[in-house]
Amino acid sequence: MDDRQMIQEIEKLKKEKNIKIFAHNYQNFEVQKIADYTGDSFYLSKLAGEVECDEIVFCGVRFMAETAKIMCSDKKVVLPVEDAECPMAHMVKPEEVLAFKKEHPDFKVVSYVNTTTELKAVSDVCVTSSVAEKVINNMDAQNILFIPDMNLADYISKNVSGKNIVSWNGYCPVHDKVRKEEIFAMRKEHSGYEVLVHPECRREVLQEADFVGSTSAIINYARNSNAPGFIIGTETGVLHALRAENPEKEYELLSASLICYNMKKTTLRDVYDAVSGNGGLVIELDEELAEKARKSLDEMIRLSH
Repeated sequence: MDDRQMIQEIEKLKKEKNIKIFAHNYQNFEVQKIADYTGDSFYLSKLAGEVECDEIVFCGVRFMAETAKIMCSDKKVVLPVEDAECPMAHMVKPEEVLAFKKEHPDFKVVSYVNTTTELKAVSDVCVTSSVAEKVINNMDAQNILFIPDMNLADYISKNVSGKNIVSWNGYCPVHDKVRKEEIFAMRKEHSGYEVLVHPECRREVLQEADFVGSTSAIINYARNSNAPGFIIGTETGVLHALRAENPEKEYELLSASLICYNMKKTTLRDVYDAVSGNGGLVIELDEELAEKARKSLDEMIRLSH
């Protein structure tokens, strides 16, 4: 079966089985094209609880599929590639967070969405990069433990006043590799281009950027900017959406290291196998655990308004 036939079969099976395909902005282009919805973590998390369907095939990494399942316990959720994991999601253990809370009862725990269900369950609120500042600003707590991304925590602490933010030492292995020298080199090569980066990058990189934001914020910024071109400091998959929306503008990837191989594991064949019921991981969560994790996600939605 070639790609064209596979796409036709996927479309047919989606209708027959009332399936919706979700794809994160970092997915391969062929996967994004076949998806019903593409976007960042916040958009897809909220959508999971709202969309009308019997099944979601979530093209991303495991924590994303788990988050979708938490938000729609009545729907079947399938992750096409079982070992598509986010390393950062495992850089802190639930027992470490519980030990911290015991020692520091005046702290509230804010977990980045890039965490396991077990970690969300021991958190007071969960955040995505697109709403983290707003949510933390709206919290009534002054002392906050942010897990696990130290770079995002550092960025938030610079933009939120009146909060004492302590961070874990986790990081995104992809974004954390980028260095400010790469910005200097790209600016020389592409005069007049604006540098747009994700807050999972190091502080030295963020300080040299023209704009810092989530994947959806980067796409929105590029849409509204008059710059002739952009140097993009996040995972290469975002280039697909950028070029589709604004084909007349130029886009360059800030660093060759900005490829998440876990996100790139999902192929068209994997999506086909998942939709046809012959592949992928069906997400199953402990009911009590999922209920606790759901509270942290509901709190994010409440505080992000």
